[in-house]
Amino acid sequence: MYVACSTLCFDGYPFEDALRTIAELQFHKIDVAVHESGNHLKPSQVAEDVGAAASRLRLAAGLVPAAISVEIDAPDSEEFDRQFRAVCRLARVSMVPLLTLSAAPSGSSLDREVQRLTRLLRLAEKDGLLLTVATRSGTLTEDPDTAVTLCQRVPGLGLTLDPSHYIAGSPQTRSFDQVYPYVRHVHLRDTGRGPNQFQVHIGQGEVEYGRVIAQLARYHYDRLLTVDIRDLPEENFPKEHEVRKLKYLLESLV
Repeated sequence: MYVACSTLCFDGYPFEDALRTIAELQFHKIDVAVHESGNHLKPSQVAEDVGAAASRLRLAAGLVPAAISVEIDAPDSEEFDRQFRAVCRLARVSMVPLLTLSAAPSGSSLDREVQRLTRLLRLAEKDGLLLTVATRSGTLTEDPDTAVTLCQRVPGLGLTLDPSHYIAGSPQTRSFDQVYPYVRHVHLRDTGRGPNQFQVHIGQGEVEYGRVIAQLARYHYDRLLTVDIRDLPEENFPKEHEVRKLKYLLESLV
């Protein structure tokens, strides 16, 4: 397993400054957020000029783009697919093997989501990419059993495990062990079960990093563990310190 850093950790910085900060924290791999709502690369911009986006990634001297998290805000499926294909091309030319996106919102038709993800998986596979959906509150994957069902009904689809959404999500979700055989990527921070505790200081939450890693190892997981501490506006949350702390903790466990 390898420890990487999400560019979302420093989304409030200009992109080049975020990359420089990640490099100064001695990461070697990055998980690049291509989010329409973000402050760095946006899918709509990538779709207009894939080469320019790839050039910006090449500025990450000493950093290897190892995964892309994509969030597209498009008015229809045709435009969604256009932007998605562009992000796939960006991944291919940047030698990124894996994409993560969100599943449909909670309450959506499971059959319709299977059809959508099957279509997107085929598009990703044309560029040699592994497609995953994140385990995320407010989407179909907030229920671990439904997340597994999606992977079973869309052969080749994987999961990006984000334990925080299970810990801080539904109080009924006490175990999510059933998702581990399908995990192809991981996003980590620390999280409590109380109100407004989706992200807390490392060591003050309930994420059992050792157990997560042991469960992953049980299924021969040998991919990334991404530090995904979000760039919150609160002035009393020392981002660089917390990112460094989680990096060292994960490295001590793998």
